[in-house]
Amino acid sequence: MARAKAEVGRPTGGLLRWIDDRFPLTKTLKYHVTEYYASKNFNIWYVFGVLSFVVLVIQIVTGIFLTMNYKPSAAEAFASVEYIMRDVEWGWLIRYMHSTGASFFFIVVYLHMFRAMLYGSYKKPRELVWVIGMLIFFVLMAEAFAGYLLPWGQMSYWGAQVIISLFGAIPVVGDGLVEFIKGDYSISDITLNRFFALHVIALPLLLIALVFVHIVALHEVGSSNPDGIEIKDHKGPDGVPLDGVAFHPYHTSKDLLYIVIFLMIFSAVVFFAPEMGGFFLEHANFEPANVRATPEHIAPVWYFTPYYAILRAVPDKLGGAMLMAVAVLLPLFLPWLDKARVRSIRYRGWMYKSALSLFVVSFIVLGWLGLQPSEGIYVLLARIFTLIYFLFFVLMPWYTSIDKTKPVPDRVVYNA
Repeated sequence: MARAKAEVGRPTGGLLRWIDDRFPLTKTLKYHVTEYYASKNFNIWYVFGVLSFVVLVIQIVTGIFLTMNYKPSAAEAFASVEYIMRDVEWGWLIRYMHSTGASFFFIVVYLHMFRAMLYGSYKKPRELVWVIGMLIFFVLMAEAFAGYLLPWGQMSYWGAQVIISLFGAIPVVGDGLVEFIKGDYSISDITLNRFFALHVIALPLLLIALVFVHIVALHEVGSSNPDGIEIKDHKGPDGVPLDGVAFHPYHTSKDLLYIVIFLMIFSAVVFFAPEMGGFFLEHANFEPANVRATPEHIAPVWYFTPYYAILRAVPDKLGGAMLMAVAVLLPLFLPWLDKARVRSIRYRGWMYKSALSLFVVSFIVLGWLGLQPSEGIYVLLARIFTLIYFLFFVLMPWYTSIDKTKPVPDRVVYNA
């Protein structure tokens, strides 16, 4: 009798049972997939987390194939990329998938972060989920920057030169830090090797580990929802949340549809506009790095340009570097800056909605300004929109605490 009770819930299949006796496969799948209950009113904003995982897989797989033919040498790096594009079978497709994937990675991650700001997904009890997510974002930025140097084109070389030189503005340790990052007195073969090691081994391992921890932390506290209501507070007699559905098959089936649509858009860009007019792949990067010829206008790839515009908005090098660093770090503190009594923008007042709208406009405009020359009206606009960017965070404890909010329903709002 006791043995029969012990067997309840265990798989009957020979191989699966053998695995479960040695590894908690079925238990893990139940906890994180088939018996993980998420809100039934998820909308399209909740798909970008899944899409970011899809792009991560694309980047890892294409990156593996690229390293098979890439040579991390200052003398051969650019030529090896050309070899991949012209002579390796399907090499052009793999390279374009990887370069396009980098931009799509930031697109889905930025939208994923925006969703959290829409629905207050960073508020209690999900502060740690947000912090880990921000750490993923920081590592992703480092990964993208390290990979940006590898083609060894003009913009790769000079963009890295500008960014690395910023560390020299740090008092006392700046010059030594710059030399340590470069591994030499100038960007050279050893710098390329260091960035290659970081891009291919160290940072991807750290990124995968953080993604794993992020998912585990999320499933521990449960996913948020557009209403900002904790579905765990309303459970049926069987212990299942009344407003929740099993992640599989209900949400996985919807996610699969969005993944197919995403891959169609991704493929269209890869096959018809992989350079995206110079936004995804700059025209200057199709020229080999030349230490004696500085490009007329140095600008990073588009996903770094908002922070680059903030950097250039300050005439002092150290001040600009510090302001840029603060701009990147500030979102990390959103769980403690936001004093609102509600989570979702559905029930927030006009003050937060207006502030968030201005923040989004400032971020987009700063991204455009980062691509423009640092002169005249562009500098003035960069300072204005940098101020708007920072005021969103600095004033948040004030306007979120006095903003008039709407009553939050007891149960999630769902329109079948």
